Amino acid sequence: MTDTSRAEYCVVACAEAWRGDGEILASPMGTVPSIGARLAKLTFAPDLLLTDGEALLVADVAALGERPRTVEGWLPYRQHLSLAMGGRRHVMMGASQIDRYGNQNISCIGDWARPTRQLLGFRGAPMNTLNNPTSYWIPKHSARVFVERVDVVCGVGNDRAVGPYHGLRRVVSDLGVFDFATADGAMRLVSVHPGVTVEQVVAATGFPLEIGDAVGTTREPSDAERRLIREVIDPRGLRDKEVRA
Repeated sequence: MTDTSRAEYCVVACAEAWRGDGEILASPMGTVPSIGARLAKLTFAPDLLLTDGEALLVADVAALGERPRTVEGWLPYRQHLSLAMGGRRHVMMGASQIDRYGNQNISCIGDWARPTRQLLGFRGAPMNTLNNPTSYWIPKHSARVFVERVDVVCGVGNDRAVGPYHGLRRVVSDLGVFDFATADGAMRLVSVHPGVTVEQVVAATGFPLEIGDAVGTTREPSDAERRLIREVIDPRGLRDKEVRA
């Protein structure tokens, strides 16, 4: 198999966020992260726990939009919160704005008293970021999203963090992959997707971005991973609606 799409590179990058997590609940939000979590479980992270998105722990990996066939257990809301608050969950959320320390905004744009745009609201972002590992998926990388200062802090960044389970792992966008492995916890460019340059990423980022000595290229999925993505997990190609070439 050849001609890996940009969306498929993003899927692999999202999957890698859960590498080494062990038996932990994956909570992917968005099409590409959902494919990534399923890919991780089918390949290098077999102990990863998946849900049907509601109240069931599932043993099999169903294609997007299909019901799982094998149920492992019941996951009521109280138990879900228990996992989330004890560090046994790794969530991958979205962000309408994110800054260099990983503070996330999904509530509103503009002044809190008179916002220009009303968004989702805080939802579970504060608890997620303070109580369990958190990564982010941003399908359209731009300086309007990667901002110097978020208008409202929903997800808590490294400059505000408290609690033993706070941990920002990865940010995956349609341009590249980022982590926070710097002395002050600022965002760092780890890799760019094929066809993207470091200069493009810098130009599309609204804050000074930490750049290592050797920025890599996001790894390509193996033939087996491409087959799983295309034939088993996402045969309808929904990933290409979220990430366009």
